[in-house]
Amino acid sequence: MASPAAVRELQRDLENKANDLSKIQKDIAKNHQVRKKYTIQLGENELVLKQDLAEANANVRKRIEYISAEL
Repeated sequence: MASPAAVRELQRDLENKANDLSKIQKDIAKNHQVRKKYTIQLGENELVLKQDLAEANANVRKRIEYISAEL
C-alpha cells in the first residue's frame, strides 16, 4: 500500500498534468480560431497569388532580414 505522502505527490502530479493539458487544449482552440479567421480572410482576397517554394522562402528570408535590421 502506498504511503499518504506518495499518494499526495501523485495527486499533485496529476493536477499539474491536468492543468498542462487544459492550457494546451486552450492554445489549440485559439490556434484553430486564428487559422479559421485567416482562412476566411484569404478566401475574401482575390489577389492571393501562388508562389513556388523557392520564391516564398526567398521572400521570408528578406522579411526576416528587414525585421532584424529594424530591431
